[in-house]
Amino acid sequence: MTLTSLLEGTRVRLVPLNAADTATVAGWQHDASYLRLLDANAAYPKSESQVGEWIREGQRGREHFLFGIRVLLSDDLIGFVELGDVLWTHRNSWLTIAIGEPEYRSRGYGSEALDLVLDFAFRELNLHRIQLTVFSYNEAAIHVYEKLGFQREGVYREFLERDGQRYDMYLYAMLRREWERGGAAS
Repeated sequence: MTLTSLLEGTRVRLVPLNAADTATVAGWQHDASYLRLLDANAAYPKSESQVGEWIREGQRGREHFLFGIRVLLSDDLIGFVELGDVLWTHRNSWLTIAIGEPEYRSRGYGSEALDLVLDFAFRELNLHRIQLTVFSYNEAAIHVYEKLGFQREGVYREFLERDGQRYDMYLYAMLRREWERGGAAS
């Protein structure tokens, strides 16, 4: 097998986030729709200092792999993807992805980044299971996850409340054998 670039696709590449990215990521914190898709906590912007600490934490240890998503043609930072809380004993990890730049949402960049990080997770880290949660109102993300082969495993019923309405949170996961059957990147 010949790999030319471990974390580079046709339109995006995954790179380590660093201190120079702090202001860009902190800027995304002022977009309420971004915050409400990312986190169940109240949509409250984090400061540059808080974002900087999160980036530093993502660079430590063997339990977190935090990547920036950059467009190949422009080198613009448009989002991030993280494999976090890796349980090496069981070879499981949580997955988080966010596209912070609104003009790059729903245009396939996140799907490509997910393909790259899944390839990294299963092929390079030798993980067995990748799991994530998603809110029931995030239909675009649900479509992408299911298209990539993630299986819905559970529902946290009426998990969160937004604007006076209750929403479920879904648990999705993908096993290595499902990824291999689904056309693993070569």
